[in-house]
Amino acid sequence: MTTRDLSRREYLRAMTAAGLATIAGGEPRLRASEQVQHPKPTADTVILLWMAGGMGAPDTFDPKRYTKFEVGVPVDKILSTFPVIDTVVDNIKFTEGLEHIAKVIDRGTLIRSHVVADLGNILHSRHQYHWHTGYVPPQTVACPHIGAWMARVLGPRNPAIPAFINIGQRLEGHGESEELKAFTTGGFFGTEYGPFNLPFPNDAVEAVKPPKGMTPERFAARHAKYKDLLKASPVGELASDYHHDSMLKSVENAHRLLTSKERDAFDITKEPKASYDEYNTGRFGLGCLLARRLAESGARFIEVTTEYVPFLHWDTHENGHATYTRMKKEIDRPIAQLVLDLEQRGMLDRTLVVLASEFSRDMMIEGVPGSKAQDQSLARADKLGEPKHYGLHRHFTGSGSVLMFGGGIKKGALYGETAAERPLVTTKNPVSIRDLHATIFHAMGVSPKTAFDVEKRPFYATEDGKGVPVRELFAKEK
Repeated sequence: MTTRDLSRREYLRAMTAAGLATIAGGEPRLRASEQVQHPKPTADTVILLWMAGGMGAPDTFDPKRYTKFEVGVPVDKILSTFPVIDTVVDNIKFTEGLEHIAKVIDRGTLIRSHVVADLGNILHSRHQYHWHTGYVPPQTVACPHIGAWMARVLGPRNPAIPAFINIGQRLEGHGESEELKAFTTGGFFGTEYGPFNLPFPNDAVEAVKPPKGMTPERFAARHAKYKDLLKASPVGELASDYHHDSMLKSVENAHRLLTSKERDAFDITKEPKASYDEYNTGRFGLGCLLARRLAESGARFIEVTTEYVPFLHWDTHENGHATYTRMKKEIDRPIAQLVLDLEQRGMLDRTLVVLASEFSRDMMIEGVPGSKAQDQSLARADKLGEPKHYGLHRHFTGSGSVLMFGGGIKKGALYGETAAERPLVTTKNPVSIRDLHATIFHAMGVSPKTAFDVEKRPFYATEDGKGVPVRELFAKEK
């Protein structure tokens, strides 16, 4: 058994214990504090575009010296495997394959100095948990996803539409699904604040159709039976009254959606063909289309993911260059179209679009310089011998790129810098997960010091309430 396998087992044991402790706990109470002053919101909705698996900045939004593939080239000389392209902003360059996003970056800000913690054993599950909750696992309770914080603190924009929607990630049927469930949750807030999961955008409408013949009377009978089954189940026996009621409310919320006119937003086949085709690069592209429709209908927080499956998509341990060529085709056009559509509909100013990933990648370094993290490349070589060697195959935590559009964020701006030569660490204006979350909360009008009492101790929106919004990212109020 490998160190990685042991780490995963330890992670799952800790997450299971935290989950059991959470459902046995009572209602989290909002902590009143004179120090908490909520900022004026600049956004009403967040759309998180999640590049699951570790998107390498040097081959996407932070190009370095380009070296083309040739047999015999020393691997340690390679920083980027794609040539540089211009964008509509003079001092911002991308890499080849992102031409559509390059045309809309004048509507947003590029952060090149996102730094994530080096957690020793670099597991996607741990890093994704950290990014989505703001807390490094393990914790003694199940930490809520940032989307659950928005749902609990701000509530729904439209009572018929789930406040927190997760698009594109399967939570069953593939490796590490249990680890993903640990942070794709309402945590201690309860099931009613967790995500409405839609793994396949084309099938989203089926999730909001009542079963054939489901009359109000049959639903009432089934709901009563569900209450009995829940009460008799192991979860029902362990859960506190608060979490028991939260599970029931989540079912009631789902039923309300089934009978609402807003459910049409879930049917992307009703989109005009030209628009549908513009987004249709695959599941992620159609997920962006679904996110736009749901934002229009009143969703509060929407995550669209390229989906994390080990060794697929952005999780490149070999053949990195070829994989990035494919991934760019999947994300480039729909992301740009999402920004343009929101702008055309007058929604971009109040919708914060964030593109991020759990960490970046490097050709040589695992973690950061000096890290003891195990090398996880499957294409180790001193010199390029075949195409599978060509690409960024090691997890890198010393820097990364984040895009932000709308929601009060500056237009056409560049924030932070990274080194020009390896190690490609952040050299100016580092932005941690804690401060990035504080920035997102700030845009949504939530103080990063917001806290709830959980297990007789305060639990904050950002770790220990110490997140500081990066105010330089916001446009000045007129």
